[in-house]
Amino acid sequence: MDAVSAYQETSVTTQSKGRLIVLLYDGAIKFMKLAIRELDAGNYEAKGQYITRAQNIINELNAVLDTDAGGEIAVNLRNLYSFMNTRLCEANTKRDCQIIREVITLAEELNKGWKAIAG
Repeated sequence: MDAVSAYQETSVTTQSKGRLIVLLYDGAIKFMKLAIRELDAGNYEAKGQYITRAQNIINELNAVLDTDAGGEIAVNLRNLYSFMNTRLCEANTKRDCQIIREVITLAEELNKGWKAIAG
């Protein structure tokens, strides 16, 4: 393992749960913005790859939800993640930047809340 990989692994494994969630949102937002850039450039294959990467992150956020401990908030988040994934599928097939922007707005709002919690 090279020094950069070791640093990245240590950086992730020593973060608080809240900070990790912020990092996940940051990644999803970054990939959605890259998808828009590639869509604008007419690079549909790359657009699809970036949307898939954003969806993978959203799926991970969904998978770690604890509906027993989180109650109604966790259930609402699960529904929101499902909606976001559905909209990204639609954006991918319709090649629609506006739908991607809609999902970015949702992710940024959620991320803002997590940043306040994580400090």
